[in-house]
Amino acid sequence: MNAIQKHIPYSRQAIDEKDIASVCFALRSDWLTQGPKIKEFEELLANYCGAKFAVAVSSGTAALHAAYFAAGISSGDEIITSPITFAATANAAIYMGARPVFVDVAPDTGNIDTRKIQSAITAKTKAIVPVHFGGHPSDMEQIHSIADKNRLIVIEDACHALGAQHKIKDNDGNEKWVKVGSCTHSDMAIFSFHPVKSITTGEGGAVLTNNEDFYKKMLMFRSHGITRTDFINEPHGEWYYEMQCMGYNYRMTDIHAALGISQLNKLDSFIRVRRNIRDIYNKEFAENPYFDLPVEKDYVNSSLHLYAVKLKGKYIGQKAKIFERLKEKGLGVQVHYIPVYFHPFYRKTGYDEGICPEAELFYKRQLSIPLHHGLSETDALRLTKIVVEAFQVTPFIIKKIM
Repeated sequence: MNAIQKHIPYSRQAIDEKDIASVCFALRSDWLTQGPKIKEFEELLANYCGAKFAVAVSSGTAALHAAYFAAGISSGDEIITSPITFAATANAAIYMGARPVFVDVAPDTGNIDTRKIQSAITAKTKAIVPVHFGGHPSDMEQIHSIADKNRLIVIEDACHALGAQHKIKDNDGNEKWVKVGSCTHSDMAIFSFHPVKSITTGEGGAVLTNNEDFYKKMLMFRSHGITRTDFINEPHGEWYYEMQCMGYNYRMTDIHAALGISQLNKLDSFIRVRRNIRDIYNKEFAENPYFDLPVEKDYVNSSLHLYAVKLKGKYIGQKAKIFERLKEKGLGVQVHYIPVYFHPFYRKTGYDEGICPEAELFYKRQLSIPLHHGLSETDALRLTKIVVEAFQVTPFIIKKIM
């Protein structure tokens, strides 16, 4: 078979009748927004991850913005993060008047290289923001140690990593697994519920924390900076409310939260499907001459948001042609990501190419092959054949054979 019979995106949502029924229930209720489904979703999410508090918001970008606000990041501050991420990780710091400082990545995982963080810290540094690329958690114990030594806040950009786990040592030195979002080694963790993520609410995001002060600040921030409790002034009556800070309308609706509640109940089964597809890929692509397979360190259980291969040697220069051929065959491949500082906005604000050479090489090599919980084993096996065929007939190979 030379072409797959249907288009397969690199990722997509999986919606069933239970999800639809949950949304319909919310639509028929008295509350479409600011109602009980928000709190229910937040509590379920916090309990799942093992955190004390969750604040649901309208997007992953809003979650980043809220977390930076709660952390007190402001004009003149710096945050340390990875350039292999969606632009929002850095953009939200700029919203607060801060400057992103990009630290290079580890070539195997695409996560921030913890060995290079300390040298990037200055008197202006306020926070470290590791990105769990592709659902593979960063080395949080090491990042926490660096942050603790330098009195910095840690905010996990876990948009890819809901359901992932990492191994830690407890106070007695025993190893145990904790979920990303437990904030065991961070101050806050943010998630996205865009349709390509582990679960979806349509659009949406959340911040998890164990810090009650951060929690209260984010509740106000997502709703125009307004509170109906803990007043500064004497209330005028039962209707009274106060705007205590500059906030935004980042509220999630009950409709979105209802979908999130239904989806969250299926998260572990979604990840099991992804792991099964990953195992098929690893077996079928083993020892291929075209690309290196994704890695999973022994201290993590990835949520497998992406199946990110890295082109080898001579195939790196054929990436655009290979990408085009795979798209022609019906595979929704993608590239994650263009280094943030490559974008014209960042170039205009003083960032130059060459500052993170491993990240730039990672970008040249990286290609995301479809991996999501809507794929069947049959699709996965057919897909591997299409991928191999695409590499075998690239112009480079044809020229070499001729």
